Amino acid sequence: MEKEPRIAVVITCFNYETYVGKAIRSVLDQKTADCELVVIDDGSTDRSWDVIQETGARAYRIANGGQRSACLYGLGQTRAPFVLFLDADDELAPGALARILQVLDPNVAKVQFCLTCIDATGRVITERYPALEAFRSQDKVVDEILRSGVYQTPPTSGNVFRRDVCEVLHHCAYDNAVDGVILLVAPFMGDVVSLSETLGLYRVHGQNDSGLGRAPRAETFERDLRRFELRLAHLRRLVGQLRPEAVLIEAERTYYFRFMDFSAALVRGTRYGSRGFLDLLRAILTEPRPLKWKVATALFFVAMFLAPLRQAQALLAFRFSVGQRSARRFLRAANASQ
Repeated sequence: MEKEPRIAVVITCFNYETYVGKAIRSVLDQKTADCELVVIDDGSTDRSWDVIQETGARAYRIANGGQRSACLYGLGQTRAPFVLFLDADDELAPGALARILQVLDPNVAKVQFCLTCIDATGRVITERYPALEAFRSQDKVVDEILRSGVYQTPPTSGNVFRRDVCEVLHHCAYDNAVDGVILLVAPFMGDVVSLSETLGLYRVHGQNDSGLGRAPRAETFERDLRRFELRLAHLRRLVGQLRPEAVLIEAERTYYFRFMDFSAALVRGTRYGSRGFLDLLRAILTEPRPLKWKVATALFFVAMFLAPLRQAQALLAFRFSVGQRSARRFLRAANASQ
């Protein structure tokens, strides 16, 4: 009798012929019978489909519909109780699935782990992104989301979800990405297991949807602001069903919203008003973060608010840079455009 897999890895690909073969092999090399792998080519127009077929992995080619649509198609082709959506430009580290399988049980809604940031050539940019703490909790993460609308979590490839959490994606027509509301609702559906180990590679190559690796753009901030509002509105409905007594913060009151709004204005070349800036400082001070973070973050934004426009934009670019942030790099950014 065939053994039932415990985890499914769904790789979705659109025009990533350079990387998709590496992503697939990083899963095949795990050599575990507890994993089922499926690859979805989302209507690529380059040689991605040819590369996928050469690996021998179970694969499907569908009309282009975006990441969420491709992930849902892959979800329908698998049966394991846990799912990892691996981007085609990312990879799993050796032994990653064996480590993840150790912590899976029916009460776990999500597992998250650190990723190593690499560039297009595979050069390491930073070892742990993000630098996660090790814990297993539900209430801790739920409290953070209710108070700030977010919590520390890696990009798509650094998360494993219980299958019923993934089913929420069927109701997210407003969002093409999959690392949205399911990241936020998972803690309301079970425990979050956070691993401090680095179990994958996250490739930064200038075409990432997150905008990492390129100069900040106003349209990216504005898009992410709209996404955030829609995700929190959806989450509010879900929380009302799962925890009717819980009170979720309004999007406009969060640090994330104020930060992105401030950043969008700065990149557009528009000076942020004093009232808006005070709202940003207030959001920083009410974040569920350590005092040291609050002071450092507030001082950084005060420096940007008071600096000449071009210098403030350079400081913002520093804030969104990938890699180690040193005092030397900060001073170089601060002195830029002077």
